[in-house]
Amino acid sequence: MRSQLGDLNLYRGELVRLAAMDPEQDADAFARWSHDSEYRRLLDSDPARPERAAPIKADMEKRAERGDDNGFGVHTLADDTLIGFVGLWIASWTSAEAFVGIGLGDRAYWGRGYGTDAMRLALRFAFNELNLRRVSLEAFSYNTRAIRSYEKAGFRREGTQREWARRDGRRWDVVSMGILREEWERASV
Repeated sequence: MRSQLGDLNLYRGELVRLAAMDPEQDADAFARWSHDSEYRRLLDSDPARPERAAPIKADMEKRAERGDDNGFGVHTLADDTLIGFVGLWIASWTSAEAFVGIGLGDRAYWGRGYGTDAMRLALRFAFNELNLRRVSLEAFSYNTRAIRSYEKAGFRREGTQREWARRDGRRWDVVSMGILREEWERASV
């Protein structure tokens, strides 16, 4: 018998599934990915530095203890390999808005639709479970692959912070993007 809510699986897409983070198992993968400076530069404006698994594990455990962490591991459906993460950070419960961040640490899965699928699942969780009104993100202008992926997931460009980031002696813009609940609903039909 089918539930009134349907048989929608919030955590399963076409290519990936979202799972709770497992500090014991996931910290090693995150540490391994931190040694890829291109990955780090696409993800963050901080200097790209390799990290050890122990501090990553401790941070994951602290987040889990707080109980307000909306972070997930991104696993492939084909063989359940952990390939990245996606997380939602509530900016304001009053305004029902959050920021989303995503990173695929395993290069073998870049540019193949896995990130777009994971982002669509994160938005499904944001709008159906957290009952949010709006989700925002920021991307470095040099990360054109990510910007295209976000647009495929339904995000719209909302603004630019000119010359915000500095890399290799050059200044880069940061692109602000957002999606509203009704835009997501129209795109999800």
